[in-house]
Amino acid sequence: MLFDSHMRALLDASVALVNALTDGDARGRSFIAPVGSDQVAAVRAALPGTDGIDPDQADYLAGTARELRIVFEAVAAERIDDAAAALNKLLRANGARPQLDRSPGEPWQVHFHGADDSYAIGWSAGCATGLAMAVGGDYAGRLGVCAASRCDRVHVDVSRNAARQFCSTACQNRAKAAAFRARRAAGEG
Repeated sequence: MLFDSHMRALLDASVALVNALTDGDARGRSFIAPVGSDQVAAVRAALPGTDGIDPDQADYLAGTARELRIVFEAVAAERIDDAAAALNKLLRANGARPQLDRSPGEPWQVHFHGADDSYAIGWSAGCATGLAMAVGGDYAGRLGVCAASRCDRVHVDVSRNAARQFCSTACQNRAKAAAFRARRAAGEG
């Protein structure tokens, strides 16, 4: 495995936020990011422990998701300097700073926000740090945008061979079926 469980959680949260809260295409259909109470519900579905999230924090996280999308797209286009600039902007905006925190009865964990920061700032700082660690740790190539037609959802490749191209099995199957139909139409069987 490339990433420890804490880093994997931050990368998974980044993917979940981008895919749930940014406009674009998803699995062959147009996707409009939710707003209002639907946006709050999308944040609750994307992140753990968000029962008390309010609309202002959901809006903040939607803004973070749009900035995180810039990082994934820049990496996919091999514009690492642009990805780094976007991450540095996010890190500064959210006051990311490593520190050890512990809940009663739990082991120490590295967090990238202060104990008094809002939930939205905490997740924003953590997601930005997780992506910064991937980009700065020679794992930028593990960040991707779905290669299927009419899908721009993002993913993190944790496969052994670093060959993941799609956000989901559904998109992989759509792409394979389309390639088969194209070969068949061209008479290649």
